[in-house]
Amino acid sequence: MRDLPHSPPSVVVGLDGSRSALDAALWAVDEAVSRDIPLRLVYAVDPDSSSGTDPHDAARDLAAAEIAVRHACTAIESTDKPVKIEMEILQARPARALIDTSRSAAMLCLGDMGLRHSAQGRIGSTAAEVAASAHCPVAIVRSYDPRPGRNDWVVAEIDGSPVGNHILQRASDEARLRNAPLRVLTSWQTRFTDVYNNRSVAEGNRCAKAQLDRQLAQWKKRYPELDVESVVVHGNTLDYLTQYGDWIQLLVVGHERVRGIKDLVGPPGYASLQEAGCSVLICQPHTVL
Repeated sequence: MRDLPHSPPSVVVGLDGSRSALDAALWAVDEAVSRDIPLRLVYAVDPDSSSGTDPHDAARDLAAAEIAVRHACTAIESTDKPVKIEMEILQARPARALIDTSRSAAMLCLGDMGLRHSAQGRIGSTAAEVAASAHCPVAIVRSYDPRPGRNDWVVAEIDGSPVGNHILQRASDEARLRNAPLRVLTSWQTRFTDVYNNRSVAEGNRCAKAQLDRQLAQWKKRYPELDVESVVVHGNTLDYLTQYGDWIQLLVVGHERVRGIKDLVGPPGYASLQEAGCSVLICQPHTVL
């Protein structure tokens, strides 16, 4: 396929022929429709792969890419939603191609597991690399449900940093798009584990919740129709996912929490995401630390 010229921002989906990538494409449709921008399907054929050394194998790789892109296009069209679809096949390493594409994308959507990286307990290597280095928000889609439960939460994780309002705005937009309740979570841990007791934990929770409620007051006024509640966790976000995963459809986090990103895309976090069946949106652009 001919490379597309530079165009206005679009919601980009990375395809590789897997069911996971197709779910990401279907999940991304509403994101594109809500912004009134195109949905761009990108398939990158790795020229350095072993199958690309022979001209016949290279032709088969290209044919497989075209089939995957057209299959995704057909599935999207079957939703009957008013979305403009763009298609592109590139000769490039998949992660590098998607990171480059993210420079002009409104959002990048990926399946949580590709064809070649299906090891249990971790997100596919391409998704993990892109999540760490992309220049736009990245959605790692666990699964696609055309009719998610109306009570399934969008959960925003904030930690009191200056980007908290940006995360809240993104999470609010996602909750309103899905007509879903929004739960805003902050976590904390006891500084001195040897003096842990129930009273100190209760006091810590009370102080953290009061601070979080003050921050949320303006959001409740801005979006009175949105069901917003504060949540304080003594521990970490993965503990919360483990306990309430059945109620969560999307977890929204900030990219600046690099260690948290590694926790989410590595074995500990992915096990929780897999059990919960929820997707994760990393909404902060990549920055050099």
